[in-house]
Amino acid sequence: MSKELFDLTGSVAVVIGGTGVLGGSLADALGAAGAKIAVAGRSRERGEARAEAIRAVGGTAGFFEADASSRASIAAMREAVTKEWGVPDILINAAGGNDPKVTVTGDHKFEDIALEAWNASFDLNLVGGLLVPCQEFGPAFCAAGRGSIINIASVSAHLPLSRVVAYSAAKAAVLNMTQFLAREWAPYGVRVNTITPGFFPAEQNRKLLFNEDGTPTARAASILGHTAMGRFGQSQELAGAAVFLASQAASSFVTGTDIRVDGGFLSQTI
Repeated sequence: MSKELFDLTGSVAVVIGGTGVLGGSLADALGAAGAKIAVAGRSRERGEARAEAIRAVGGTAGFFEADASSRASIAAMREAVTKEWGVPDILINAAGGNDPKVTVTGDHKFEDIALEAWNASFDLNLVGGLLVPCQEFGPAFCAAGRGSIINIASVSAHLPLSRVVAYSAAKAAVLNMTQFLAREWAPYGVRVNTITPGFFPAEQNRKLLFNEDGTPTARAASILGHTAMGRFGQSQELAGAAVFLASQAASSFVTGTDIRVDGGFLSQTI
């Protein structure tokens, strides 16, 4: 198989949420494949560190501060990236996370969720995790006649998980809107897909998965018992799916689809 299928040399990739564990791993993967990487997010410290790590292994990367829920912020970031490297052609929307305020557990029931907290979860996972970035980058991609948009969903988008009700609902909307945009922008040469990660330990879920002494929680044991491979994922295991979807040579006829990287979590019911 030709290496050119997965060569991203000449591409410019924007990774929103590249300051986090999973987003950072995706930034690393696309950088290793040759793309120039714009690490976008709110944490300058983590963003600069990620960009430096990519440069340290021979890649090209920079940090661009951005608030994914603000159209003005994303527009300014897009313009800055374009001025630096030209019109981007890859966008990864990796911003998101669960808010404990919308978690149904113990004495905190569904009817106790405040509307403000519910809206904040949707702002983070749907508005900032897809809507605003796609509104800003989509027209630019369409005008250029090319582009790959990769949205990050969740296994909870397919079947809702206990406790994380707002997160599950927002991620389900990410799947739905991805298919909508795939149809809208296919005539312009723009592909829109999702990656559905299984359970990958990161900042947002570590307390749900591990006790303070590092041992797995009861919830973690339940998750592993439901995962065919019997283990959590490692962030670098998302790399292949991301590079495949980012590459025009490898996935030119792929749009509106979802690639599950979940160790078989969604392959079984009980």
